[in-house]
Amino acid sequence: MNEDILAAEAALQKEVDDYHETDVFAWANNLVQYKDELKIELFFISKNYVLYRTAMSDGLKGQLEPIFIDQLLEYVLDGAGNGLIVRGFEQAEAEQNVLQRTQVFKVEKLRETLGWLKTQEREIAVFKEDEHDINHMKGVLARVTHTEIGKPFYIAKVLPKSQVMKGKQGWMLRSDKFVPFDAEAALRLPLDPQLLVLEQDLYVFNESKLKTLFGYDAKEASIAEAKIKEIEEAYQLSFSDGVGLQALLKGKKALVKKLQKLDVGKVTQEQALKYAEDMDLNLMPDDGGKIIIMDDKDLTTFVNVINEDYWESPLTGERYEILKKRPLKASDDDEIPEV
Repeated sequence: MNEDILAAEAALQKEVDDYHETDVFAWANNLVQYKDELKIELFFISKNYVLYRTAMSDGLKGQLEPIFIDQLLEYVLDGAGNGLIVRGFEQAEAEQNVLQRTQVFKVEKLRETLGWLKTQEREIAVFKEDEHDINHMKGVLARVTHTEIGKPFYIAKVLPKSQVMKGKQGWMLRSDKFVPFDAEAALRLPLDPQLLVLEQDLYVFNESKLKTLFGYDAKEASIAEAKIKEIEEAYQLSFSDGVGLQALLKGKKALVKKLQKLDVGKVTQEQALKYAEDMDLNLMPDDGGKIIIMDDKDLTTFVNVINEDYWESPLTGERYEILKKRPLKASDDDEIPEV
């Protein structure tokens, strides 16, 4: 387990070190000349982030560019003339005439999805309705390439359930007469620009679609990132084999949510170790006094300790983990009257 975490941490750090900011305006200006010659491959994204290749007739390929490219380019190019600016999620809230951006490595499920194309493309199966069920698909990913533009770029969209129709659920109107719907399924893809991946940057045209498709709440992530920095400054921690706090938090949604509300520094390092010893918790210091964090269980214990989530009953001596705390406040009747 530690080897897997260490490898993930190393890969993540490499992405951070190799990061180069992209220019979406220069990219859009360059793309205009090639937009009618682009090769667009379409993949379904399942609910568990497995990719499925789609097989399409030649007649449909001409519809992909208007669906995925036209409105996106129009948004960027018109915006450039009207003062559109690019801003990171960490810098400010979304507002009019601002295109928000984050880095791909921060969005775990997006990285997982793109990983299929980068490392497992041969294993991507062709989507078949009777085997995979279109209702189990949550989004579409377009890979766009051209010989003159170098690296591919990717466009992702949420697949709305309201735009999906299964075989026996609808009728067709033909020659002014309703007839049975004779296909396995039908779908209508949204035209609005939603998510664009340029190299290591993710441009977010619609923040709610980012959360829906890849489960990434930029505001929550930004708060959690700030809390991690506070913890690293307030406490001395020793990690197994150099694994960091960021890697151990991956996929731990409940722990991340707790971090967002944590009052860092309220409990000191010495108090945390004494409290853990008194409560007979498996949280130990190393020879230098640093708190040892071997795995995600140790991290959970540490966060619970500094959040004061353990309690010993003065009546029975029983020990408990508190799942939800509500501070007691003095009522008006308890206040001492003025003399």
